[in-house]
Amino acid sequence: MAFVTANWNPLGDVFYRKFALYSEWKLKEDISNSLIAAAPYGGPIALMINESRKERSPSFRPVMEIYSSSGNRIVSFPWKSGIVVHIGWSTNEDLLCIQDDGTVLIHNIFGTFKRHFSMGNEVLQNRVMEAKVFHSAYGSGIAILTGAFRFTLATNIDDLKLRRFPEIPGLKCPPTCWAVLMEDRQTKIILATGKDLYVLDNASYKSVSPPGLGPQVGGFTQIAISFNYKWLALFTDTGSIWLGSSSLKDMLCTIDTNFQTAPKQFVWCNRPKSINPTVIGIWDKLLFIAGRVEETIKFYLDEDVHLVPEIDGVRIISSNTHEFLHEVPPACQDIFKIASMAPGALLLEAHKEYEKESQKADEYLREIKEQNLLYEAVEQCIEAAGNEYEPQMQKALLRAASFGKCFISNFPPDTFVKMARDLRVLNAIRDYAVGIPLSYPQYKQLTIEILIDRLILRKLYPLAIKICEYMKISEFQGASRILAHWACYKVQQKEEPDDCIARAINHKLGDTPGISYSEIAAKAYDCGRTELAIKLLEYEPRSGEQVPLLLKMKRSQLALLKAIESGDTDLVYTVVAHLKNEMNRGDFFMTLQNQPVALSLYRQFCKHQEPETLKDLFNQDDNHQELGNFYVRSSYCNETTIEGRVATLQSAVDEYNKAKHEIAAKITEDQIKLLRYQYRLQKEFCKTYLDLSLHDTVSTLLLESKHKQAEQLYKEFKIPDKRFWWLKIAALAEKGDWEELEKFSKSKKSPIGYMPFVEICVKHHNKYEAKKYVTKVSPEQKVKGHIIVGDLEQAVEVATERKNESELNTILSKCTPATDQRIVEKINVAKTLILKK
Repeated sequence: MAFVTANWNPLGDVFYRKFALYSEWKLKEDISNSLIAAAPYGGPIALMINESRKERSPSFRPVMEIYSSSGNRIVSFPWKSGIVVHIGWSTNEDLLCIQDDGTVLIHNIFGTFKRHFSMGNEVLQNRVMEAKVFHSAYGSGIAILTGAFRFTLATNIDDLKLRRFPEIPGLKCPPTCWAVLMEDRQTKIILATGKDLYVLDNASYKSVSPPGLGPQVGGFTQIAISFNYKWLALFTDTGSIWLGSSSLKDMLCTIDTNFQTAPKQFVWCNRPKSINPTVIGIWDKLLFIAGRVEETIKFYLDEDVHLVPEIDGVRIISSNTHEFLHEVPPACQDIFKIASMAPGALLLEAHKEYEKESQKADEYLREIKEQNLLYEAVEQCIEAAGNEYEPQMQKALLRAASFGKCFISNFPPDTFVKMARDLRVLNAIRDYAVGIPLSYPQYKQLTIEILIDRLILRKLYPLAIKICEYMKISEFQGASRILAHWACYKVQQKEEPDDCIARAINHKLGDTPGISYSEIAAKAYDCGRTELAIKLLEYEPRSGEQVPLLLKMKRSQLALLKAIESGDTDLVYTVVAHLKNEMNRGDFFMTLQNQPVALSLYRQFCKHQEPETLKDLFNQDDNHQELGNFYVRSSYCNETTIEGRVATLQSAVDEYNKAKHEIAAKITEDQIKLLRYQYRLQKEFCKTYLDLSLHDTVSTLLLESKHKQAEQLYKEFKIPDKRFWWLKIAALAEKGDWEELEKFSKSKKSPIGYMPFVEICVKHHNKYEAKKYVTKVSPEQKVKGHIIVGDLEQAVEVATERKNESELNTILSKCTPATDQRIVEKINVAKTLILKK
C-alpha cells in the first residue's frame, strides 16, 4: 500500500494528506488580485477583482465570476454597484456582497440579483472598514467594523435585527485582528489591539488574558476560530501560536513558528473527534501546519492560495489547483499504514490474495479469526471506504468488507448497504459536471435533504430525482418537491409558448401527490405570464387554491365561476366581497345577475349585514314582492316610531300591489289598521299594546274587562265567531269571572258548543261551574262531560239511555274497584241488558 501513503505527512501520531479534488482546474483570474469567497461543504466559489487596487482606471468595472468547485464557470457579470469590501456565502448558497456604505447585495448562485438591505445609518456614515460573513445555528450573519472602530452585527440576514456592540474606551485605531465566535448560543466578537484582548457581547465588553502566554508577547496579529466555534488560535507578534478553547479558559499548547510576520491566512484544520487539532498558516509561498506536537508540516506552493475551512479539513484553492488537506481518518491509517497488522489491513490483503486464487487468503483470514477480530475488520473496511475519495479504492475496501462478512454469521447488512448507497451518491455529486466535492463527514453533517436542496438550486433536477429514488426518500419530500421546482423554473423560459409549457408541465407532473399547480401558476404570474398561470390553474384540483390567485390576477369573473363550481359558500363569499370592492355598484349587481348562486348568497349576507344594499338589489330587479317583504321586516327591525312603521308598512302595501299579491297587501293593510288601533289604546289606557297580535290584543282587552273595545276589534277585523268565543271564554275563566262567563253562555247560542265551557272550567279547577254547562252539551258529548266533572253515576245513566257500550267501557276504565264498586255493578248490568236486546 505504499502508493496510498505516498502523500501522507506525519504529525505526531497522526498523518495529514493533501490531494487534488479535480485535475482539470483553472480559474480565469489570479486570486492574489481578487476578492475570493468559497462556500463550505463543497460550495461554489466567487471571485471579484479587488476594488481596492489603486492602479485601476476610473472606467474600469470589476467582474464578478462564480465557479463550481470543479472549476466550471457558472456565470460572469460586470459589477455595476458600489465598492465591495467583502464577499461571502450564506448557508443557502446565496452570494453576499458587502459594500463600503453598509449595503449588502444578495445574488443567487447564477448571479441573479435577489434583494439588498442596509446595515444601518451608523455604518453608512462611518463606512465599512472590514466585514466578515459567519454561520451559526441562527443562520448566516454579518459582522462589520466601521471607520469609528465600532462593531455592528446581524446574526441572521433572513430575520434582520441589527445590533450595535459597545465601544471599547481609548480605542484610537482599528484592531490588529478580530473574529466572530459563538458561545452559549450568543454571538460575540473577540478582538486584539496591541497586547490587549477583548471579548464583546450585546451589552458589555471584558478584557481577557489567555492562560499560559509568556510576558514577552507584545501583541496579537491573527485570530482563528475553529469551524465548530469550540477552539481558538492566536498568533502573536513573537511568532508563537496559542491554541485553546474559545472561552479562553483552557490552553491546548503554544507553538513557536519562528515567523515574525503575521500569516496571510490563519485557519483551523481539525477532524471531528480528533485528538490532535491543528492550525494552518500561509506565509508567501509556504503553507505551515502545526498542532499539539513538536513536529510541523510544510508545503511549498507555486502560487497564491486561498484556504476554505471545512468541518473535517481545509480546501486549498489557487488559480491552477483545488486541493483538500485533512487528517487521515483512523480507519484509513490502520489499514494503509506501512506494515500495519490491523484487522482491516489483513482483511484487505486476504481479499487481494483471494482474487489471485492464492492460499495466502486463508492464512490471513485464519489470523484474523484467531484474534476474533473479523467483525472489527469488516467495519474498519466499510468506514475506510467512506473516507476515501477515489472510487477504485472505495470498491477495493467494500469488496474486502463483503468478502469478510461472508465468514460472519448474522452480520447486520445495514452498515454495508448504507455506506454503498452513500458512496454512490457522493461519487455522483463529485463529478466534474456537478462539482460538489463533499467528503463523507461533510455529507453526514449536511444531510441528504439539504444536498437535494443544493442540487435543486443548481437546476440539476434529473440527478436530484435519481438520488431521491435511489435513497428511497418519500415522494412528497423527494420527487414531487423537485418536480415542483422544475415546473417553477420551466415557466420562466419565455422563449416557449404558454400552451407548450402548460402541456409539458402537466405531462411531467400529472397527478403526482404533493404538487401544487397553484404555486407553479403563482410563479408564472410573478414572471408576467398571466395566460400561462390561468392554463396551469386548470390542472389545480383544489378550488380553494385556484380562486385566491385568480383574484390576484384580476380575473374575478373566472374566480367567481370556480368558487361556485366548488360548492364552498365561504369561497363564494370571498369572491363576492372582492368583486364588491373592485367594481362599481352597477357592474357588481349585473355580474351577480348572471350567477344565481352568488346572487342568492349575497342576498343572504345583505339580509343580515347590509339591508339597504338588499333593497337596492330588489329595486334593480323590479322584484316588488321581495321589496314588500323587505319593508315589512324593516318596519319591525329599524323603525322606532309608530309613524315610521306605518309609513314603511304602507310602502310594503304599495309594492305588494305592484306585484299583484292581493293577499299580502290585504294582510299588511290590516296590520296598519291594527297598529293604529293599538296606538290609540296605548294612549288611552297608558299600557303597552303595540306589537301584540290581533288575538293577543283581544285577549288582553278581555282580561282587563274592556269588553267594549274587544267587541269593536271583533267586528272591525271580522274575527270569526268561533275564534272570538274561544278567546272570550278563555279570558273570563283565566280571570275567574264565572258570573260573566255564565251570562256570556246565555247571551246567544254558542257557535262552539258547550263542551269548551266545561273543559275551560275544569282546566281552572272549578268543577262546580263546569257542571252548569254539562246539561247543555250535545247528547253525544254528555258522557264525556260528566266524566270530566267527575260525575260517573250520571255518565252511566246517560250511556245506558243511549245504549252505547263503548261509552260504558270508557266509564268503566275510569272506575276503581275499591271506591266505585256500585257504579261498576251498574255498568255490568247495563252492558248485560244491551247485549240481550
